[in-house]
Amino acid sequence: MRIKKKHSIILLVLLLCIPLFAYFHLFAGQIRISFHDFWNSLFNFNDQFSNEIIAREVRIPRLIMGLIAGASLSVVGLLMQTLFNNPLAGPYVLGINSGSSLFVALSIMTGIPFFASDFGVITNALIGAFIFGIIILFFAKMVRSQIALLLVGLMLGSFISAFVSFIQSASNAQELKVFTLWALGSLQKVEFNQIPIILLISITGILGAFLLVKPLNILVLGENEAKLLGINIKRVRILIIIITAILTGLITAFCGPIAFVGLAVPNLVRIIFKTQQHLVLITACILAGALFVMSCDILIQLVEPHFMLPINVLTSMIGAPMVILFILNRLK
Repeated sequence: MRIKKKHSIILLVLLLCIPLFAYFHLFAGQIRISFHDFWNSLFNFNDQFSNEIIAREVRIPRLIMGLIAGASLSVVGLLMQTLFNNPLAGPYVLGINSGSSLFVALSIMTGIPFFASDFGVITNALIGAFIFGIIILFFAKMVRSQIALLLVGLMLGSFISAFVSFIQSASNAQELKVFTLWALGSLQKVEFNQIPIILLISITGILGAFLLVKPLNILVLGENEAKLLGINIKRVRILIIIITAILTGLITAFCGPIAFVGLAVPNLVRIIFKTQQHLVLITACILAGALFVMSCDILIQLVEPHFMLPINVLTSMIGAPMVILFILNRLK
């Protein structure tokens, strides 16, 4: 009971931090916008007022996308770490982000109008994430060592990067510029009218993760034990890959690749909560992931008057040292 109370207090603190950080995020930009402008931008929008346009088309979508990206990537990272029984598994390290990036590169630099459309980019990002998720799952069955699987993921990512570089070398200047800007990552590419469909897809994926709480709790014991307890391992794998493809593809399509969120946040949550109860872990990943990405984007907005800092760069700068500390801690 004492442990559950502790978990509840930490989750409550994280939950209370969400509106606080959201407030700072909305008002962190260079242009001062009042609360009244935000209210009007949602319920009484007038496109004659520049502040309302900025609030509706920039600040609010950017905030919502930060919340969605942080929560979705953290949940995906947790699912993959449990599936592969590997704390260093994640969509970025295992090449799923890279697969999504490859298909987006094909979308942007093929010159075919359908693929270059918003629908084409999103579709290809989802397909790329799903295909490379299946590939990683295939290699996970072939290799027994966790280190070997990580090496396969890294080599796969390197191979994809080489292929993307080849595509870039054959593209024209405009296509190359568009892809390069996309690859740096940004929360500012989402339009207000796209938010409902993004919310619907992300919430569906996260709810799917909650439906897998029981098999995930049992998977921690190992696949053989899970089979003995009646868990359909094959179905659980497929469902996790589908959820991973949907959430990773969605975020990659709209924000570009965002590194280390899905790797660092689930490990941090496990260290703080010291539990394998996935109902707690998934909830904590949603809250902590959203706070992590929001914090990064607040910092980006604060330094914007001096220089541009892409979200992918900042999450890598913060997430990579965190992962190194996790590894060193496990080696003790």
